Amino acid sequence: MNAPTAAAPQSLVPEPPVHGEMTRAVFWVAVLFSCYQIIAASFHPMSSQVIRAIHVGFVLWMVFILFPPGWGQRRSHLLGWLLGLTGFVFGLYHWVFEADLTWRAGELTRWDAVIGVTTLVLLFEASRRVMGIALPLICAAFLAYALFGQYMPGFLAHRGYGWELVVSTLAFGTEGIYGVPTYVSSTFIFLFILFGAFLEQAGMIRLFTDFALGTVGHTRGGPAKVSVITSGLMGTINGSGVANVVTTGQFTIPLMKRFGYSPAFAGGVEATSSMGGQIMPPVMGAVAFIMAETIGVPYVEIVKAAIIPAILYFVTAFWMVHLEAGRKHLIGLDKKDCPDPWAAVKTHWYLLLPLIGLVALLFSGYTPLFSGTIGLALTVILIFGAAVISGVKGTALRVIFWVLLGIACAGFLQFGVTTFFVISFVLIGTLIVARRGQETRRIALQALAEGARQAVPVAVACALVGVIIGVLNLTGVAAEFGGQIIAIGRDNLFLALLLTMLTCLVLGMGIPTIPNYIITSSLAAPVLLELGVPLIVSHMFVFYFGIMADLTPPVALACFAASPIAKERGLKISFQALRVAIAGFVVPYMAVYAPALMLQTDSWLAVVYIVFKALIAIGLWGAGAIGYLFGPLNWAERIFGVVAASFLVLALPLTDEIGLAGAAALVAWHLWRQRRQARRAPA
Repeated sequence: MNAPTAAAPQSLVPEPPVHGEMTRAVFWVAVLFSCYQIIAASFHPMSSQVIRAIHVGFVLWMVFILFPPGWGQRRSHLLGWLLGLTGFVFGLYHWVFEADLTWRAGELTRWDAVIGVTTLVLLFEASRRVMGIALPLICAAFLAYALFGQYMPGFLAHRGYGWELVVSTLAFGTEGIYGVPTYVSSTFIFLFILFGAFLEQAGMIRLFTDFALGTVGHTRGGPAKVSVITSGLMGTINGSGVANVVTTGQFTIPLMKRFGYSPAFAGGVEATSSMGGQIMPPVMGAVAFIMAETIGVPYVEIVKAAIIPAILYFVTAFWMVHLEAGRKHLIGLDKKDCPDPWAAVKTHWYLLLPLIGLVALLFSGYTPLFSGTIGLALTVILIFGAAVISGVKGTALRVIFWVLLGIACAGFLQFGVTTFFVISFVLIGTLIVARRGQETRRIALQALAEGARQAVPVAVACALVGVIIGVLNLTGVAAEFGGQIIAIGRDNLFLALLLTMLTCLVLGMGIPTIPNYIITSSLAAPVLLELGVPLIVSHMFVFYFGIMADLTPPVALACFAASPIAKERGLKISFQALRVAIAGFVVPYMAVYAPALMLQTDSWLAVVYIVFKALIAIGLWGAGAIGYLFGPLNWAERIFGVVAASFLVLALPLTDEIGLAGAAALVAWHLWRQRRQARRAPA
């Protein structure tokens, strides 16, 4: 079995610098990692602490064999395997000596100390290899604060803690690197990433692209609208911005450039649309699962709070590319060159069933872990079962397929998820044996390996930010920091929101969304809650600006991922992405002042009104940013539109009246000016 080839969808992890037999070994380690996670999620054979520790052990193993140490082009694969296996074996230490570690909790033996310190060092180095130096430096600063914070001035000083207590807190138990983020990574996140990997391998990207091309490809600016729709649909299954850029962007960015969009704008549209995948239900990004565990609410409540802002986000991107196409007089594809969207759905309808089942389970009140496991099993059954039997003449295997599917569903209803999952794999195994096909096995193994590879950067971030959480819990500095912000913004909610937004954006310049959210939610979200912002809204506010940080210069990860595809500088793409995503910076403020935007109300009338107001504001911001509405806007019209939209942010009767009146005045003014120019134009 060969390793993933260049033709396969790219993952969050760059292609590892390994070759030949080493590549094959890495591939099988990734498959083993995925199999372990599936078994752990389905059967829960060990305690949660052990599952988390082995999960981190697998992650360390994967990182060091994907990115072996070395200098320049010279890499030591042997040293990479040695370091990786060391991390993995140290993860098994928590399993073998679980009873002893529980009995002497907080008291380290010599071996405990060696394993704890070594694991922390390996984790810091693994994070540096996967995500760069920024996150390890921030976590190292928190670690130094735990060790030497008693020498800090003023309210930052703590009473002092010995290194044994710090190591015990961070490397053992569930308050440090094996805390809530790692728990979520080892359960919900991995399953949903694997779920998306299976769907991608089965052809979901092609289905989404054909559907988008068929529905909007022929309209004004159609290629850019295809990017928005495709990336939004992909976000429903993988929840990863960068992964979306490097998969859908390979098709959409060249298409946009070919039809007249500038390389920077094409890259900005793809980056903006792809980042929206993290807020697009039902899967969303990894942060959504961490948020649900952190604030103790069902995941479905997070989905409900995110659904309207997510739709508004993509409406914004869609509106911006529509206006840009009008400004540059860009047309769409020829209608005859666009595929039939409904023919694509008719051919590959079964690809949608796992997604529909996942949504149904989540909204029926089942946990994300349960829903993800069932969704993954449905994917295996329906996608690969359909792929196998579609190549077989006659009805015998089709009858076997549907009979076994009925048995699996009956087993689920009678005995639960474990029986369903076992029968699912018996089913697919039977079909594979009957088919004797190499392709089905290749797709299945490719999805397992790719899912593990995509999970690596997420898992590393979740584990390392446990250092920050452990230090905050140990020292109590978060409460002190929050008190200082409350003192600044006690009488001015807008100021507190602005400070929180800036904190998220500054942190996001160097670290991914997950650690960004965990840090700012620990420090700033309690402040907003203290100032009267609802719990979910305060955390969603932090979440949204953590995502916006991936579009904000100078780092802008999503934009730099689009750079080699667009053949344009990442910084230039970033500035265009800010234009396209302008409403993404304002909608969170609207949700704070009017929580109905996140369905935090029982009044549907309030929801309808705030959505209407948000759409008006988005329309005005877009027109002001692009400089086009029904025709070109002059600078006076652009400024007037932005000011009128700003009045709609606050949920006050007076400001709403001013904003809506301003919107009506701008439209009337603009139409009058367009008609006058048309009359003056020569015949």
